[in-house]
Amino acid sequence: MGSELLRIAEGFSIVAEGLRGLAKAEGGSKTTEKTQKQNAAKAQPEKEEVQQEQPATLEGIRALMAQKTQEGKSKEIKELLQKYGAVKLSAVKPEDYPALMQEAQVL
Repeated sequence: MGSELLRIAEGFSIVAEGLRGLAKAEGGSKTTEKTQKQNAAKAQPEKEEVQQEQPATLEGIRALMAQKTQEGKSKEIKELLQKYGAVKLSAVKPEDYPALMQEAQVL
C-alpha cells in the first residue's frame, strides 16, 4: 500500500511541475476563463509546431509533459522519465533534454 501511495504522490508531483511550467509560460495574463479556452482552442495546433522548433529546455519539456498529462498519458510520461533514470523531471540530466523532448512529443 505504501508504494502505491508513493506512486500516486509522484504522479501529483509530475502534474504540479507541469502546471508550474504552464503558469510560467502564460506569464500571469488576466483574461477570462472563456477567453482562455477560446484562445487555447485556436492556438493548440500552433503550440505543438512551436514546441518542435524550440530547443529543449526544462520549461519547454515541463510544458509539453503537462500537455501530455492532460491528454491522459501520465503513465507513459512516468515510464519515459524512468528510462532516463529519473523519478521526476528535475532529476533528468540536461544533456538528455533533447532526446527526452523528442520522445515526449511522439507520445
